[in-house]
Amino acid sequence: MGGAKKLSLAQAEKQQGMQTGKQEKKPNAPKPKASVEKKVGSIDLPELKENELVAELSKMKAITPFQVSSRYSVKLSVAKTLLDKMEQRGFIKMVSRNGNLKIYRTNAA
Repeated sequence: MGGAKKLSLAQAEKQQGMQTGKQEKKPNAPKPKASVEKKVGSIDLPELKENELVAELSKMKAITPFQVSSRYSVKLSVAKTLLDKMEQRGFIKMVSRNGNLKIYRTNAA
């Protein structure tokens, strides 16, 4: 039924001028991006050392990833990996585990 309507002379000239303008422009050279080093899987808590972290966690009755992430202002995934690594090193012990939640407790010295 209806197709594209015929352009007026002014519109056709304007469109043709835009197309030739695009062809005449030279593409700009891509600017070099600043290189940022990404550490995959690294845990960075700059304000605390490992001994201080263990001392802080020993004050808690039960340690959950949510408590660690909210106290130290890190993502929940970072808190989970931190607690997993601390469990592997023997600083904390898993008390209970659900599909969504792990509860830890510090090892008695």
